[in-house]
Amino acid sequence: MSFAELISKGGISVWPLLLLSVLAIATILDRVWFWFWVLLQEKTILRRVMKAANENWQLVAKIAQGYKKHPLARFVASPLQLDNPEPEVFHLALEAAADDELAKMRKGEKLLEAIVALSPLLGLFGTVWGLIKSLSSIRINDLGSASTSGVTLGIGESLISTAVGLVVAIFSLSFYRFFQALWSNRVRLFRKTGSQLEVLYRQKWFEDQELEVGVYNEGEGFSFNQLSQEHENQLSQDQEEEVV
Repeated sequence: MSFAELISKGGISVWPLLLLSVLAIATILDRVWFWFWVLLQEKTILRRVMKAANENWQLVAKIAQGYKKHPLARFVASPLQLDNPEPEVFHLALEAAADDELAKMRKGEKLLEAIVALSPLLGLFGTVWGLIKSLSSIRINDLGSASTSGVTLGIGESLISTAVGLVVAIFSLSFYRFFQALWSNRVRLFRKTGSQLEVLYRQKWFEDQELEVGVYNEGEGFSFNQLSQEHENQLSQDQEEEVV
């Protein structure tokens, strides 16, 4: 059966099914290209970010800015835009960035869900409509005669719309589940990466705080010794003046 015959024999519901199939193909191609691009650079970004986080946090921000179109890089860069945030603020910024990026990754899924739900119903509607048209032309006197052969042919043709609807739904559902699996893996990756970055940042932040406290104490000690020396010098001068 050619495509033209499928359209002509499919009935009234073939046209909306054709529209849904075009939308499904366009959405699937867009998402396939998106996920291919995400997976292609993901390992490189993750490796460079984690290596820089163990050495120099300023490099982490530069690396993330270099891949600013990638969801993982935007996730990492979001808390680093703050000015030396506390670990709790860093954690909240990571959570907010993860929610935002993961929501963007689900683009097109609602459309595929609608296509999966509507396609079988439209196909069933086309079949019922074809059966109504075929059975409405049957007369009791024609039962068992050659004139009912056309009715049988019409019933067979009316089932084409159901088959088309199931094909569109199955095709869309397969890619929908595939995209959901990719998204679920990204959720786990974001959680793992965020936890590792948070641990490294806490360690770095507390080390910086201890260093600042140490420098402050050293500065205070130097001032005290200097004042003590000046006081001793003043006492020595007073004693010399008394002797004179």
